[in-house]
Order: sequence, then C-alpha cells, then structure tokens
Amino acid sequence: MAVCGLSVRPRLRRSCKARAQVSASDAYAKAGVDQGAADSAVAGLVRALGAINLGRPSAQVPLPGHYASVIKIGEEMGIALSTDGVGTKLVLAEQLGRFDTVGIDCVAMNVNDVICVGAEPLAMLDYIAIEKADPAVCEEIGVGLAAGAEKAGIEIPGGELAQLGQLVRGVDVSGACFGTVALDAIVDGSAVEPGDVVIGLPSTGLHSNGYTLARSALAEIPLDDDRLGRPLGDVLLEPTEIYVKPIVELLRSAVDVRGLAHITSGGTKNLLRLAADVGYEIDDPLPVPPVFELIQGQGGVSDGEMSEVFNMGCGFCVVVPAADEAAALELLQAHYPAAKRVGRATDGPRRIV
Repeated sequence: MAVCGLSVRPRLRRSCKARAQVSASDAYAKAGVDQGAADSAVAGLVRALGAINLGRPSAQVPLPGHYASVIKIGEEMGIALSTDGVGTKLVLAEQLGRFDTVGIDCVAMNVNDVICVGAEPLAMLDYIAIEKADPAVCEEIGVGLAAGAEKAGIEIPGGELAQLGQLVRGVDVSGACFGTVALDAIVDGSAVEPGDVVIGLPSTGLHSNGYTLARSALAEIPLDDDRLGRPLGDVLLEPTEIYVKPIVELLRSAVDVRGLAHITSGGTKNLLRLAADVGYEIDDPLPVPPVFELIQGQGGVSDGEMSEVFNMGCGFCVVVPAADEAAALELLQAHYPAAKRVGRATDGPRRIV
C-alpha cells in the first residue's frame, strides 16, 4: 500500500451542495474502494466546514459540485483553487521502481480541474508524504513535477516533504493549485443549452483514476507482459494528459465556451457537474483504448461499472454551441487530432444517455 487509509480513495471533490452521485460499483468495492462510504464521508466534511463562522460575508463564488472553487479577491477578479493527488497509481510506481512520471500526474489532476472554471492555472504547491525520506525517490518525483509544470505553464514555488513513518508505507504525492479568472468569465456550465455540442479530447490511458480496480483485475498478468504492444507496466504508468494550454487557447478565442469537464472517475457523468439543467447524449464516443478492454475482460467488470470508474478513452469534454463546433474542432485538433464531437446537450432530464 502506498499510504495506509489514504491511498485507496476515489476521486472526490468537496462542495457545499450535493453533486451528481456516481453509483457504488461492485468490483471497485471488492477491490477496496467503497464509493458509497466515500460520498458519506465527504458529506460529513461538508457539513462541518459549512458551519465556519467568518465574521464577515463569504468571498466564495457559489459553484456547488464544480471542479474548482473560486474566491473573490476584488470586484473583477477571482482565485480558482483545487487540490488532488496521484492515488494508488503510486503503488504501481513502487512496484516498478519508477517515480519519474507520477509528478506529471499530480500536476495534471490539479490543473485540469482549475481550467474547468475558465481559470488559467498559475502555480501549485506539492505535498509528499513518505515513510522515510529517500533522496533518489524524491528527486525522481521532482523530475515529474517539473515536467508537468512546464507542460501546464505553471510554477511550483514550494511544497512540503513529510516523513510519516508511523502512518505511511511508501509514498503519497498530492498538491494544491491556484489560478486566476475574471469573475465575469467564469465557466460553470450554466450557459449550456439543448443542442450544444460536446467535444471529447482523448486520454492517454487510465490517467490517475481506478488503479485499485485495475491492479486487482490485472493482478495475474506480469507487468512486463507486452500483449498491448509494450510492457503492461509502461501502459499503466503512462502520465495523465495535461489539457491546460489547448483549453486556455480556446478560452481566449472567439469560441463561446459554455462548459468544461475533466473526465475522471465517473466518466462522462462528470458532465452532470455542470450547472445547466440539461442532459447529455453521448452518441459517438471516442475509441476505447485496449487497456480498458483488458481490465474488463480480466476482472469481469460490467460495461456500466467500467464507465463509472474509468475515463474509457475520453479525458476532457468541451461544450460549445453548434455554430462554434467547426471553429472549436479546428483549434483543438491542432493539439489532439483525434478530438471530435462525441455528443450533445439534450432537453433534460439531467442524465447521460
């Protein structure tokens, strides 16, 4: 285990109102992650934090259930904040003795959330919890953090290295990111209308979600097995894609960007975290990479559960008016040739079909 009691968590973002719930999954629970218990735990945290008495009006912009929080720092500007970590992908890194890419995952999981509110990420702080400080391991983690920071265009001015031998078995890597966004340019999905187009951007693989289930399903296959065209360990350790620069470029263009969704655990159901009272029809999904088919076959996981736990080949979604589809695709396909229209917003109810 990477971190006792902490490493097998699903990806959950806290908010002061309930978000669209992802149903608990049988195979995931058997592998060690109880989604229902996690949702209840988050609800308890939200109740406690909701009781904070500031003695002044809150500066928080109401974005219930969204990917990042925004705090007003003036009449026109806000700071977007998000925090996340690598999770049990670190168990795999430890098995392979390779930590030089997990820093990229840490950066990606944070900056990809911050851009979902229309913010431009500026900086991140990292937090490394480790059983005993290992200079070689920490330097490798730093190499990945630096590579991720360069790709995202952010700084990492500081962080924390905590030696927690009584709590940690291995290492856990997490971070907190902030960016800036004009208050009148926040993208929360409230402008999405029926008929708007959903564009999908391809993932590089599992990203940083579902590794507890993936490792359980693939436990009998050696990490040097090359049935997927390269060693399985390399496929599973492939870093999470960082979508910052293409999305910031899109936000600065003339395209009317109405919704942005980082597709993590929960798959395309993450679109329901956008504020508009609409549904979404995903009628032409991106191709599913072979690694997901291998996990499903080896683990006997249902189609529905696979879609609830993994991104299934789509790492990010952009919602634009149909009139802007061509312009958005031209820009995004310059970065991701496989990007395409995958669906559309529908006239309710709030569900994915």
